[in-house]
Amino acid sequence: MAKHPWFPFGTGPEAPVRLLTLPHAGAGAAVFRDWGRGMPGGVAVCPVQPPGREGRYAEAPFDRVAPLVRELAEQITASVSVPYAVLGHSTGALCAYEVVRELRRTGGPLPAHLFVCGRAAPQVPPVRHEVADLPVAELAAFLRELEGTPEGMLSDHRVLEWMQPILVADLAVNECYTFQPEAPLDIPITAFVGRADPVAGEELMELWRSETAAGFRLHVLDGGHFAMFDHAAFVHAEIAGALLDEAAPAVPDPDGPQQRLPHG
Repeated sequence: MAKHPWFPFGTGPEAPVRLLTLPHAGAGAAVFRDWGRGMPGGVAVCPVQPPGREGRYAEAPFDRVAPLVRELAEQITASVSVPYAVLGHSTGALCAYEVVRELRRTGGPLPAHLFVCGRAAPQVPPVRHEVADLPVAELAAFLRELEGTPEGMLSDHRVLEWMQPILVADLAVNECYTFQPEAPLDIPITAFVGRADPVAGEELMELWRSETAAGFRLHVLDGGHFAMFDHAAFVHAEIAGALLDEAAPAVPDPDGPQQRLPHG
């Protein structure tokens, strides 16, 4: 069977619940393929592959969020079984949030949970980084400040020159975004934040609380912008605990109807 361009590692149709993962700027699906190998059984990690990288390198990357999430929402509706959840890191967090809102607008199947990391709440205006015309050495310094990019890549000017157009497009998705208020989501949101994240610290991640009417949790991790990856075992356990609980069918209580407490 041919690979799905948006879901190159499959959509976990046999799993009790699926977790769609959206990568940070400049990254592709593979970053979550390895990360997800420690996920407890029952949750299938299904990395999302945006155009312009890895197996889709010949396609032009999106540089605005609206067309990206419209196409992704269509693919989720056509290809992903429920129950599922969505996770995004950095620019991927914004895309994850907006694809949920797009699914709500179009009547598509909504996820059970939204997980975000490394991106301030959507109502916070983004900081602009002018990387399009940066010399390679300055681009390396910018990425080094964020941490998380292997030093071997930062030292290879050919790799950085190849990455720059993708990074520029991905950052434009985030930095050209204008927040349009809508009703809060009716699904829980869990946020993970690195204590020393220079891009989205604890106060900015706390503001995600206003975007849900179904419960919010914030986990503060030691580390910076990529703390979610540094503490993968903890993050996996929190995600699996939430999703397997939400996916479990309610068991009738002989003394009365069962009530599930909201997350928060």
